[in-house]
Amino acid sequence: MNDIDKRVRALAARDPFVTLLGAECVEAGPGTAVVRMTVGEQHLNFNGTCHGGVLFSLADTAFGLASNSHGRLAAAVDAHIGFTAPAHVGDRLIASAREVNRSKRIGTYRVDVCRADEGFVAAFTGTVYITGREHP
Repeated sequence: MNDIDKRVRALAARDPFVTLLGAECVEAGPGTAVVRMTVGEQHLNFNGTCHGGVLFSLADTAFGLASNSHGRLAAAVDAHIGFTAPAHVGDRLIASAREVNRSKRIGTYRVDVCRADEGFVAAFTGTVYITGREHP
């Protein structure tokens, strides 16, 4: 495990919402993060499939970790998601974030949310504003 991976996992570990979601960061690098979770009954909507807000939250978590992996505080200014397939109870979801572009002040990220069987579930894109502040 490298220093970036350790730092990003530490960010995830101190985020109470990540714990509430039941997610965990399993891998990180410069501009990347992989977050996974298993869909439980508590994640379902009234149609019996994984709630879109859960999928967005999982993708947003990977996005936030990837965008903050460089050590400078980055805050989301825009995010979009497209849902392509449902997820069900017991499905293991993996959100893989990667940096598409990063300048001194703006970063753009893509997050793919897939089932462990590699079935594509959602595509997320997000933009962050990069501050001049370092993470503690």
